[in-house]
Amino acid sequence: MTKVIFIEHDGTEHEVDAENGTNLMEAATNNLVPGIDADCGGACACATCMIYVPDEWTAKLPPKEDMEETMLDFCEHAESNSRLSCQIQVSDELEGIRVTMPVSQH
Repeated sequence: MTKVIFIEHDGTEHEVDAENGTNLMEAATNNLVPGIDADCGGACACATCMIYVPDEWTAKLPPKEDMEETMLDFCEHAESNSRLSCQIQVSDELEGIRVTMPVSQH
């Protein structure tokens, strides 16, 4: 299990134990974290699981694929550090990662 902290736009934190091999979206939805709606169920087709990843964690993540980039292009609050949580696999390397959610997802 890997500890992941999801932070809502208002600063409310949700610390969860995420199962390695799942993705961050599943970790959030399995633990009822508000703000990760996952309308498409993780198919990289809706962007309702967008998160902001701190710069210090970016190198530990795989690069964005074309489909993820396309979905993020349609997000009103997308930033350079935006990712879709359905595209990030949980592993020991992510222990303690803190990700935030945009104001549009509350």
